[in-house]
Amino acid sequence: MTTAVQPRALRSTRSVGSALADGVAKWGFIAVTVALIAYFALTEPSFATSANVLGMLKFIAPTAIAGLGVALAMTVGGIDLSVGAAAGFAVSIAAYTMVIANQVGGIAIITVLLGGVLIGSINAVLVVVARIPDLLATLTTMFVIVGLKLIIVDGQSISSRMTLPNGTTAPGVFTADYLALDRGSVGPIPIPVIIFVVLTAALWFVLEHTRWGRALYAVGANPEAARLAGIRVRAYRAAAYIGCGLLASIAGLLLGARIGQGDVSAGNSLLLDAVAVALVGVSVLGAGKPNAWGTALGAVLIAVMVTGFTMAGLPYYYQDFGKGIVLLVALLFSFTFSRRRVAVVAGSTASQ
Repeated sequence: MTTAVQPRALRSTRSVGSALADGVAKWGFIAVTVALIAYFALTEPSFATSANVLGMLKFIAPTAIAGLGVALAMTVGGIDLSVGAAAGFAVSIAAYTMVIANQVGGIAIITVLLGGVLIGSINAVLVVVARIPDLLATLTTMFVIVGLKLIIVDGQSISSRMTLPNGTTAPGVFTADYLALDRGSVGPIPIPVIIFVVLTAALWFVLEHTRWGRALYAVGANPEAARLAGIRVRAYRAAAYIGCGLLASIAGLLLGARIGQGDVSAGNSLLLDAVAVALVGVSVLGAGKPNAWGTALGAVLIAVMVTGFTMAGLPYYYQDFGKGIVLLVALLFSFTFSRRRVAVVAGSTASQ
């Protein structure tokens, strides 16, 4: 009688433990986000206004879009450390095209997007063809891009009607159509927010509802098994890095339109934030894999934290500390609780 009761009680305990671990892994990060939003909304009355919410989303849009690029590279088991440099390169190229070359904003946008594809293609060649480890390849690309950017602009920021080294005045200006990428809106919604949401939805659809997305995840999970299943592993890995370069260049377009000049330091801090939001996305809703909406939520959380700290009057250096704590919590939800959940489920199955 006793021996029959113990396994049932043990299974019940393990079932409760499994449910708890599953709940923490799936909803823990959402709970942290909601709690942080509620706290700032209660302590700072202007925090929850529609204008502030849209302002936060506009502020974080470049970081979120670059994070989507990092998440795309992560789907094939890689990482791209050149996203910040690629975004900064986009800022300088857009400025050079309009101010120095005296071209319209549309030409600048096309040039920047082509540059992003080129950077992604270079990374793809290094990682996929030359088989250099992704960390080393994209780190090298990052340094090359930063140096090339400084060479192109002679190490100085580019602004409208600036004086050139030869003493003449630059013939062009940042055009209104280009600046509208940051300063324009559709109704009350800023254009950067629209671009951010559209790109997030597009990447989500591709990853979750198309055979290309399933193939990308399969390559990241087990490249050899994917190859045996008939998936062109090298082509999908290359496509992921090219897509990452393109998304980084879009982030750079928004950054350039925001600051209104070709600041040579633009994009320097974007890498860490982009990687952070992509890693945070893995933990959202217990996904356990890179995904678009999780990355978007990670970006929103960082925007909430930065805005809340600013409204509270905390010094700027508290922001990096806060981002580190957010990333630490996300990693705990992603790995510790997820592994505990798997262990509990496995133990429950074995006991049966």
